[in-house]
Amino acid sequence: MAQEVKSDGDLAPVEHDLALVRAAAEQAGRIALTYFHGHEEMDVRMKGGTSPVSAGDLAADTFLREFLMTARPAYGWLSEESVDVSRTKRLTAPRSFVVDPIDGTRAFIDGRETWCVSVAVVEDGAAVAGVLECPALGFTYHASTGGGAWKNGDRLAVRPPRERPIVAAPKSFAPQLERAFPAGFERHAHIPSLAYRIAMVADGSLDATLIKPNAHDWDVAAAGLILREAGGRLAEFNGTTVGLNAESVIKPAMMAGSDAILDAMFGVVTADAFG
Repeated sequence: MAQEVKSDGDLAPVEHDLALVRAAAEQAGRIALTYFHGHEEMDVRMKGGTSPVSAGDLAADTFLREFLMTARPAYGWLSEESVDVSRTKRLTAPRSFVVDPIDGTRAFIDGRETWCVSVAVVEDGAAVAGVLECPALGFTYHASTGGGAWKNGDRLAVRPPRERPIVAAPKSFAPQLERAFPAGFERHAHIPSLAYRIAMVADGSLDATLIKPNAHDWDVAAAGLILREAGGRLAEFNGTTVGLNAESVIKPAMMAGSDAILDAMFGVVTADAFG
């Protein structure tokens, strides 16, 4: 498979890391599927009092960590289900894996198909390779820096803005979105997986999405790269580019879309509407 970091400090080619994470995500998706549709061993628990985790999350996470860190022992590791087990290493390593073993756990638990395995390789604060494996939907998204974004073998590009853009956003944003898009807009129903929602912008299913504060690196690392390689942007509400793998992995409010869509929203659509 892909080469490891060489002793002289040289990194493996990004395309090798992409092949590695694609293989890992595919197998993790198969593992997660064995727990899907109310499997009797789902074993749902609450972490932090508000967020569910299932046996499927933990099984996929265990596989991903063992598989990826065996292949790339010099890399750092950050995952929703094994958060900062190597904090110092991930902040100093040449590259780090940023992983959400199941993004959209609530949908997964409820038997809905809108969940995915998200795996990214991050270098110098930005993802350089990433994959979203959506096994229940039958979709695989992947991207690498300069290599484009792809869905099931088809190259992706954000669409030109519709006359009435389709935006995934809470109802509270309707007045601001009406000002940003005077010809009107369509509000998309809630999509439980944030990573998949961003990928829907990349594949043209959505024009934009708004993202409430307190998402984490693992929610957006792979999807943000896919969007960027499709010609879109993931940005804070003030237009700042979203960085990854810093001391804090908690994100402020963000928006995702094409440059034209974001330009229409910057300064008009504000995070205050999240309440």
